[in-house]
Parts: sequence; structure tokens; C-alpha cells
Amino acid sequence: MSVAVCLLLYGFTVAVLAPRVLCRFTRDGTAPRLGVVAWLIAIVSVGVSAVLAVLVFVADGIRDLANPGGPGVLDECFLQLHDAAIGRYGGIVQVGLLALTGAAAVAGSTLAYKLIRTLLHARNTTYEHSRMARIAGRHHGGLDAVVIDVDEPVAYCVAGSPPTIVVTEGIIAALEDRHLLAVLAHERAHLRGRHHLLLALTRGLVSVFPHIALFRTAAREVALLIEMCADDAAARTHGHRTVLEALIALSHGRETAGVLGAASVGVEARIARLATPADPAQRVRARLHISTATALVTIGPLVAALLAAVGIAICADEERGEGIAFGHHRTDGISLAITPFGCDEHRSIDAAKMLVPIERRAR
Repeated sequence: MSVAVCLLLYGFTVAVLAPRVLCRFTRDGTAPRLGVVAWLIAIVSVGVSAVLAVLVFVADGIRDLANPGGPGVLDECFLQLHDAAIGRYGGIVQVGLLALTGAAAVAGSTLAYKLIRTLLHARNTTYEHSRMARIAGRHHGGLDAVVIDVDEPVAYCVAGSPPTIVVTEGIIAALEDRHLLAVLAHERAHLRGRHHLLLALTRGLVSVFPHIALFRTAAREVALLIEMCADDAAARTHGHRTVLEALIALSHGRETAGVLGAASVGVEARIARLATPADPAQRVRARLHISTATALVTIGPLVAALLAAVGIAICADEERGEGIAFGHHRTDGISLAITPFGCDEHRSIDAAKMLVPIERRAR
């Protein structure tokens, strides 16, 4: 159970500290794609830590049940809970325990339902928006986009079925052809990268766990970084200057719910980034810093899982009488069991009881 506790503490630490560390290394957008990966790994790391903690706890329970010779950790826990549930510690404790159990079950079910509902709602919103845009507008073969008769200069993409890029008559009139092509390249990069899935995930987690700093910060930073990724994709074809000019021209466009717009997120930071692109040395340093931070975030669950596996293996060997070399320490001819990391069912061995077989062997 020690591994389970360590995993939970590790997940809590990452959830609290990772936002500050990752923001420092990813916010400038020097390596936006790697930055997105780092944020996703931090999110997954917290989730994996929680799942592994549950699995280790279950493994401890199975091991205790498979060795009924002595009370295990879970046996003691269940006995205490049983006594509390039947009212042995008083009616107040009994009612409190039952209420807490019911509240935990309701909370877990509610969170799972809310996350699924949020993801489905985001999917339905984008599909409906795509359908309505195709109904209200007309397809422009030269641009491979749906054109809507609106004076406001707006361009965005909607991940519907099929995915749709929407532009207005206003943006066609306001932008030069090269700027318009750069905007369309930006939107196609969003669709190719399936960026809407990343936004749905991060925003869904925020709606379910609004008080977790990691999820709140990740939703904001990932939204900015994927815009920078799309900027880079457009700049590789049309040049940084062209993308910068197009972004400035669109910077007064409004954000539309459920869509990805070229000028809807972090416009000032993106303009500054395009105006002064990072040099190769800066990109190398940024990748090194982000990779190091990502490795530190990732290595925790892996080490804990390895220690848990080693601890379980040691316990199994000791039960077969094969763990003396690694799991025991000899002192004055008496073999004393040392609790390995990840194995909690060992108890201190009474040395007086061990002296009896030793004295018999001496005779």
C-alpha cells in the first residue's frame, strides 16, 4: 500500500507544480508542438498515477485474501469499517460512514457522467455548426471552403462531418489573395492535426475538475499552443510575414463557440512570436527544457510501478522461502524480514519465537 500512497502523492504534486514549470518553458511558443505533448503527458501522468494507485491497492487486497494465515492490511481496514457500519462505534459514526460512502458513489458517478456529457455536447455542437454553415453558405471550389454572406471578416474551421472551413464575404473583400491563402492554410492545419479533439479533452476535464490547477492551465495553454502550431504550418508555405499580416488584419474577429478561428486565441502573443521568430539555438534550448520537464513528469509513475512489481515479486519469493538473499537481513544468526517498498503484509518477527528452532538446531 506504500506504493499506492506514493502514487497518489506524486499525482497531487504534479497537478500542483506542473502548471508553473510547464508554463515557464512552453508559453513563448518556441517549440509549440512539443509543448502540447508536454501538457498532455502531464495530464495523462496524473490520471495514470491514480489508476496505478487503485491497481496496487487491489493487488494488496488480493494478496491478503490469498494468504489467510494472518491479518493483512485490508483485513484490518475492512474489520474497522464493518464495525463502524454495524454501529459498534456509535450511531453517529455509523450514519456518517454510510453518508460518506453514498456521497462518494454519487460523486464518482456524477463526475464520469458529466465528463461524457461534456465531450458529447462538444461533438454535437461542432457537427451542428458545420451542418448549419453548409446550409447557410455556399461552397467555393477555388477556396475549398464554405462562404457565408456576412460583412464581418471571419475565418474558422469546424470539425463536423465532413470537416468544414468557413469564411465570410467580408474576409474575402478585406484580405489580399496571399493573406487569404495563408488563413486557409492555418485552418487546414487545425483539421489535419485534429486539434478539436485536444480542446474537447482539456475543456472537458476543466468542466469536471474545475479546481485542479493542472487542468485549468492546460486548457488555456494548449489552446494557445495549437494556434501557434497552425501558424507555423501556414508560415512554412506562405512565410512568416504573410501570416503575420493576415493575423493582424483578422485580430478584431470575435470568437465563435465550438470552432477554431485564425484570430480567436492569444493574438498578441502570436503576433509577437511571428514578428520575431526564434533562432535555432533558442529552439534547441526550448526543446531541451521541455523534454527534461516532461521526463521528470513521466518517470514518477514508471518508477513507482517498477517498485511495486519488484515488491510483489519479493513477497512471492519470500512466501516460497526464496527471498532470504534480497528480502532478509541476517543479524547474529537470526533472519529478520525487512518490508520491501510495495509490500505491506509483513509484520515484525518476534525474535524470541525464532530462538526456539535455532536452539534446537544447535543441540
